[in-house]
Amino acid sequence: MTFFAKFGHWALKKTSQFLATLRLILAALSGAGGLRNQATTPVLLKQIYFTGFESAKVIIVISMAIGTVIIAQVMLLVGSANASLTGKVLIWTVVRELAPMLTALIVIARSGAAIASELGTMKLNGEVETLQGLGISPISYLATPRILGGMLAVFALTVYFEAGAILGGVLVASLGWHLPLEQFSQGLYAALTLQDLAMSAVKSLLFGLFITAASCQQGLAVGRSATMIPQAATLGVMHSLFLVFVLDGIVTLTFQYLHAG
Repeated sequence: MTFFAKFGHWALKKTSQFLATLRLILAALSGAGGLRNQATTPVLLKQIYFTGFESAKVIIVISMAIGTVIIAQVMLLVGSANASLTGKVLIWTVVRELAPMLTALIVIARSGAAIASELGTMKLNGEVETLQGLGISPISYLATPRILGGMLAVFALTVYFEAGAILGGVLVASLGWHLPLEQFSQGLYAALTLQDLAMSAVKSLLFGLFITAASCQQGLAVGRSATMIPQAATLGVMHSLFLVFVLDGIVTLTFQYLHAG
């Protein structure tokens, strides 16, 4: 088989996986009205707690470290004479790219594999079939609250990441290089636009949506073998990573095109 044939086969496989994930998202969103049910609301809240609240400490520490490193590298390049530019670089790198991307990677590593393993175990133990026998949709009961809860959690974590990175940058700029806080803040305000905030919000919501959907998809695809559970977790992580990088490029190019137009 030639290289182009292998690449075409891989591209068709990824396209099929993407369409399957998209169908699951649409099915989950169509059943979002059922979240008012007393049975599904706790699942939604637990997913927000597990993905969002329990990850917040890690996100804040990493984001402050990232903000510190960015400011340190910029100061080595431009020195302490241009505090405004330093603040602008922090906004451009964190809000536009690093915050949604790194948050998504942390969630994939921590929650994506866990969701796939949890649903895979439920599928293996026959719990999914039991729900179907009771006339309960596994998508509405299992996938919808996890997908929507994960989406909201990733959005909130992205906001925490941005705040933590900016705080870390401000602290190291003020205490380490004694930059005037007023000039540094002017750079932050001048660089921060509604387009940047919208791009960050769209990326975080899409990342959260597709990460949890891909994980649910792989978990619900587990068969009768226990060895398929770790395979589902691995496939969920790999598929989520692929989707995140593709979506990041699509959203960035779309906003750049809209801004240029």
